Parts: sequence; C-alpha cells; structure tokens
Amino acid sequence: MLTSASRSRRLALTAGLIAVLAALLGTSLTAAPASAAGYERYLDLPLTNRFADKHGGGVNKALPTDLAQLTRLVTAARASGIDPHRYAALLFQYRLVQATTGAGIDLAGWNPDQGFHAMRGNMIKSYRYYEDLQINHGNLQWAGMAGLVGADFGGGIADVVMMSDIYAIRGLQPLAAQIIEAVTRVAGPGFIGIFPKGLQTLAYSADKITPADLAWFSKRILVMQKAIFSDLMPLHVAYVRDGLTGIDEFGRAGLIDDGVRNAWRDIASGDRTRVAAGNETLLRREQYNVVGWQFDDVRNYRKADGVHAALTYAMTLAGSPSIAGVPALRNFIPFTYTTKLADGRTLNVKTPIADWDWSVFDMRWRYVTTELLPRYADMVNNRFGQLVATMKVPYETQFESHRPVFNLHKILGDAAAHTVVDVR
Repeated sequence: MLTSASRSRRLALTAGLIAVLAALLGTSLTAAPASAAGYERYLDLPLTNRFADKHGGGVNKALPTDLAQLTRLVTAARASGIDPHRYAALLFQYRLVQATTGAGIDLAGWNPDQGFHAMRGNMIKSYRYYEDLQINHGNLQWAGMAGLVGADFGGGIADVVMMSDIYAIRGLQPLAAQIIEAVTRVAGPGFIGIFPKGLQTLAYSADKITPADLAWFSKRILVMQKAIFSDLMPLHVAYVRDGLTGIDEFGRAGLIDDGVRNAWRDIASGDRTRVAAGNETLLRREQYNVVGWQFDDVRNYRKADGVHAALTYAMTLAGSPSIAGVPALRNFIPFTYTTKLADGRTLNVKTPIADWDWSVFDMRWRYVTTELLPRYADMVNNRFGQLVATMKVPYETQFESHRPVFNLHKILGDAAAHTVVDVR
C-alpha cells in the first residue's frame, strides 16, 4: 500500500517524465517541418529571373534570400549526392547572395522597378565590389573594367533621370537639326537619310519623348545593370571562395557551358594571354547573352512613333569610358559621307558625331575588342599601381565625376559648329 507521500513522489516523477517526453516529442515535431521544408522543396526550380527582367529579388521568387539558410540548404543538397542539375537554382541563389552580401546589398530589396533614386546605392555598391575584386585578384580583369566603366554607365543613368525632370533632351532637337540642315541646304532634303537614325530622331522626333519614356528607359538600364551583376558575380564568388572547384560545380549543374567553364580555367592559369582570353569570354557573355537582347528592346522602343533610336544614340554621343587612351564613343566612328551629285560634283560631309549606335551588338563588340579590352589589359599588366590608385577613389566620387549627358548640349553644339560640307 502506497502512502500518501509515496503517491505524491510517484506522481511528481511521472509528471517529470511526461514533461521530458513532451519536450523531446516537441523537438521532433518541430524538426519534422524543418526537414520537410529543406532543400527538397527547392529542387528543379527554373532560373526565371536570371537576367533580372521579371521581378526584384533573386532568380526565383520561391527561393530564400537569407545567406545562413541558403548555406544550410546547399550544404544538405551537396551531401545528399543528388544530381546538381536538380538544385541548380538553389546553388545559383546561394552564390548570388554571397555576392550581394559581400557588396553590402540586400538582394530581396533590389528591384529596378523602384527607379534610379531608390537603386542608386545598390548601383554604387555593386561597382565598388567589382573594383575591390580587381584590386585583390589581379586576374579578375572583367570585374575591374566593369567597375571603372560602371561610373560612366551609372552617371549616364543619373543624367537621364535629371532629363526626365527638366526636359533637357528636347533642347537637343535644334542642335541635331542644325547638323542635318547644313547638308540639306546645299544638297536638298533627300539627303536627310544619310545621317544616323538616332540623330534624325533627335532632330525631328525629340518633342515626342516624354518623361514617362525617360523613366522607362532608365529602368531598363537599371535592369541591365542588375542582370550583369546577377549573372556574373555568382561565378566570381564561386571562384574566389572555392577556385575551379566552385566553377566546376556550376558546370555540373548546367548553369554554364563549356566555353565559360574553360574561360575560368584560362583566368586561373596565370598566363597573361590566357587570362586576357578568359576575361574576354566573360565580357562577350555580358554584352551578348546578358544585355544584348535588352539593348535591342531599348533601341526598338516606340519605333512606330519615331522615338526608338534617340535615347540609345544619345548614350553613344555622350559615352566616354574612364580608361586611359580609350576614345569617346562618338569619336570611334565619326560621321563622314562622300557621293557624286547629279551635276557631277562631289559632296563631302564631315561632322564630329557618332556614325554608329552603342546598343547594336556588332558595333559595340568592335569597340570593346579594339579599344576597351587592349587598353585596360595594358593598365593591368603595366600600370597596375596606377589602376589601383584610381580604383581606391571613393566610388561616390567616381560616380559623380561622370555625368556625361550634361555635356550633350555642348557635344552637339560643337558638332554643329564643326560640320563641314564641301561641294566641288
């Protein structure tokens, strides 16, 4: 017979055991959903937003953006032995968040649709990150060149935003018309068509461009800027952290082709020629695969209304990359024209404007490979200390010192003043 005291002790012991079991069961019950919500739920996701053109945030809305969580998920997926193709999006997001974290950017809040003023800080941080990669890793020349040229690119976007406020682009119309009319006064209106389509559009359709058009244009450029970071920085992070092992994992996951994979082998080789070739492959990927089609969309915007080429041509007139010895875009292929007139005389036209459009890939790539790449490689190989000193200037200063579109009125005014029309 149990005494009252014995029963009390037994009840207390039983209650204690129940509490312990409840705690253990509670732990297992809470762990089960965590396991169920592990990497398996992120398998076979498409990279719907790899080029940043669908929405803000990462490459798929279903993926987390917390680095610690992504680290656990990728670690578990790797340990499971499953085919890397199945966790490709998860792997890509993991490397992307490593990159944005390193740059001080919140990926979840990176949304080009919010406009330039909201995204300006992310732009500056991304370019600063590029330059830091070059400073610390001499072979990462794509990153360094992207950082240097980024100040010009970003400054141009800032000016587009300013133009949407002050309608400054419409002030370009009479200057563009003056250049064309210097020829048509001599040779007749049939010669309007000899000039670049962008100049014609500025001359005769700039009044159709609205602040909404400029806002659309600046957002498209912001999408391109994020797309470049999103596509190429995960690879850079994988290489810096894990070397070619990190790159090979991207290959096994089907995230890159053999050409890009081999480019990283060239970069890792340390051989000057191979390093240059590897970085050129990355640059071509950026300009063709990532932003090539987006530039085409921008150039063809409101084509039926005659607006299309004006904005991309304005970029070409204003652009002047911050790399020693590289000519301004407008000076790369200046406009010249020669023809026989009906009366047998020869018409010669020469004016210091661009006879090409930066948004057209073939011409852009010609400029990149004949001007940008060789001169940047020379800086890396022969004047690296000078290059580093330039890159160590606070990026805010670099950014604000490159506001090219503010010079457009002067550029077109000078071009009008120096247009030479000769008939003999």
